Amino acid sequence: MRVLQQLFSNYSLNVALLSWFAAQLLKTIFTMIRTRELVLERLVGSGGMPSSHSATVAGLTVAMARKFGFSSPMFAVAFVLAAIVMYDAMGVRRAAGEQAKVINKIVFDFKKLGNGDAIQFTKEVADDIADEESELEDEDKLLKEFIGHTPLQVLAGALLGILIAILMPLS
Repeated sequence: MRVLQQLFSNYSLNVALLSWFAAQLLKTIFTMIRTRELVLERLVGSGGMPSSHSATVAGLTVAMARKFGFSSPMFAVAFVLAAIVMYDAMGVRRAAGEQAKVINKIVFDFKKLGNGDAIQFTKEVADDIADEESELEDEDKLLKEFIGHTPLQVLAGALLGILIAILMPLS
């Protein structure tokens, strides 16, 4: 019981978790405004505005600075972690999302070509497509495109995390 009490009274952890939750909630609200429907996946999904990854690590970094000071090893570790996570969100994960869009379009175009348009395949390619056709029928099999962030989404998430860390009283 004491461990749970310590866990729930951990200022830095609480800031990070609240920052993540606030970003996910805002992401869900923004999606609902844009699409006029409740998309529950946005409560836990990656990608979108604001970046929950950035909010979490930025909030944690500022919490560490407030609690232990800018010269502490805890702040240094949190700062480096935040820089890596935010760089990754804008770089590697965003590139993966862009590649997923292209791959999904290629799959869609190939399926469309197979439904009436004249196209010649070698027997091997035709067999491969036929073997995988049942998998491609299910839209859930498409690659997830919504995984990275634009610089603005990362900045918005970071500002949200910083704001929460500043407003949340030290414990």
